[in-house]
Order: sequence, then C-alpha cells, then structure tokens
Amino acid sequence: MTTAVPMTDRWQAMADIALAGDLLSRDQARAVLRAPDTELLAQLAAAYRVRHYYWGNRVRLHYLLNAQSGLCPEDCHYCSQSKISTAEIEKYPLLSQEKILAAAERAAALKAGTFCMVISGRSPSEKVFEQVLAAVKAVKERYDLKICACLGLLSAAQTQQLAAAGVDRVNHNLNTSPNYHSEICTTHTFGDRTQTLNHIKAAGITTCSGGILGMGESDEDVIDLALALRQMEVTSVPVNFLIPIAGTPFAAHDHLTPRQCLRILTLFRFLLPHQEIRIAGGREVHLRSLQPLGLYAANSIFVGDYLTTAGQAPHQDWQMIADAGFVLEDAEGRAIAP
Repeated sequence: MTTAVPMTDRWQAMADIALAGDLLSRDQARAVLRAPDTELLAQLAAAYRVRHYYWGNRVRLHYLLNAQSGLCPEDCHYCSQSKISTAEIEKYPLLSQEKILAAAERAAALKAGTFCMVISGRSPSEKVFEQVLAAVKAVKERYDLKICACLGLLSAAQTQQLAAAGVDRVNHNLNTSPNYHSEICTTHTFGDRTQTLNHIKAAGITTCSGGILGMGESDEDVIDLALALRQMEVTSVPVNFLIPIAGTPFAAHDHLTPRQCLRILTLFRFLLPHQEIRIAGGREVHLRSLQPLGLYAANSIFVGDYLTTAGQAPHQDWQMIADAGFVLEDAEGRAIAP
C-alpha cells in the first residue's frame, strides 16, 4: 500500500529538483499552476528556498525610461503604443540626451542598480541608434549604473555596437510561448525574437527576456515560455502581468488573480532557479496587497513608473522591501542602506 505524498512535501521536493539543476516534469509544472489556494504559502516557502540559495535576501531595483513613445508599426495586441492601438498615450520621438541624463540621475537617486532605456518601434533607425549609443556613453560617464537597452529587433552588428558602447544588458522579451505568439502579434514572429536574443548572446551582452502573462494563454503556454527562456539560458527574466489598456485588443483580458500571479512566479523560480526574476509591469495592478509575497519567488522589481502606466511610489517599494525583511542591493550585488 502506497501513501500519498502530502502536497506541502511535493513543493519542497520540487525545490530540491530545482536546486540540483534538474528540470521539473510537465506534470509537476502543471501542478504548480493548478494547486489550490490552501497550498500557496507552502509553494512560496519552497520557491523561497531556491531564491535564497542564489540571491539571499537581496532585492534589485531597476528604473525604466520610456525614451521614445508610440509611433510603432507593429501590431502587438497588448501594447498601447502599437499601430492598432487607440489608447490615449503620450507620443514622442527619442528624448534628448539631456532628458535621458536627467532620468538616469533619478534612477540613481531611487537606488536603482540598472537604468533601462526603452524605445518603441520595430527596430531603431540609423539616426536613432547613433543617438542611443551616444546617450549610453554619456550615462556611463556620469553614473554608476548598469544600462539595459530595449530597442526592438536588432542585427548582429547593432548588438556588437551596443557592447562597444558599454551596454551591460539588452532586453528583448519572448512575451509568450512559440505556439501562442501568432495570437498576440502578426507583424513579426517568435523566431524573429529568438534571433535577436542570439545576436545579444553572441555579442557578449547579458540577456534579458521574459514574458507577459494574462493574455489568454493556456497553462501549457506559461510552461512553454519558461522552458524557452531556460533553453536560451536567459540571465534576467522580467515577468509582466498584462495591464488591460482601453484601446488595445486585449482591453477585456482581466482574469488574473493575485494568487495565480504568485503561482506563476513560483513556477518560474522552479524552472529558472538561478536567474534574476523581476516582477515587472502589472505588479501593483494584479498582486495588489500581496505584492510582498512576490519577493519570496522573485528577487527584483522596477521602481518608479512603467512605459505608459504609473507604478507605486518609490518610498512604498522601499518600505515593502524592508517590512518583508529584505535588503536593497547595488549594481554590483552588494547590500545598501534603504
């Protein structure tokens, strides 16, 4: 006669698998996403074992600058900046170098270790790209910040130029699973995105890539996204939860709960044990009062606002981190005073 393994012990067994560098089975991954709410704290405790092994009790802060807004020819259904969006957002060309430097100064003041420069569009024009390179060099000269650039689809030559300019990390999200990609965008393919990531890796730049959850994808798609990121050996993984914006095709997609978001973060920690996992867009909207629990699986957040939506006040983020017993870390991973 066999005795059923208590669910609580199963989550710790999954943590053991992750810490050993092994991969959960498909059934185990599904079980994480489909577990009852009564198991949530046990899941987070297991995820925290893995998180603490690699990251201790430290939390990284990133600062996001929407350096060029709107005017995008792509049809990404989730995005308020796409050509098919009627959302009322501010639209502008690339910010001046002075404004970018001012944003970098704010990032440093808010204790961010990484300054993330994002521009809208499929790929940067030659003129815009040169301006971005100049801005990167200027920020590096003035501030002790890591720089992450999110510039759309990039060629091998462009990623090599970014590396030479001092860019530490390039973000290019996979967004969803290979099978679901055509449901969220038709103007470029999943393969286009993986090709850009391969160029980033070949240039010797740290890879940043994650996804957006809550776009109507299945549990299988959530698992496949995490597995794709694992296969590509991505270093930093932003986990976004869809903010349904009026004027976008996905405006009605609003079915996430705080508990499901926490289960997704737990699964990502099990499948991506040593990666930096960042709770990105939608943190405040979907986790709400349970935001601190997200830090038991993730080790990074954005401080300040997002691309076209507002974030939580920075002092609230600092207080949340301190209240949960975590500490901030600088660009080199050292603990810093709050």
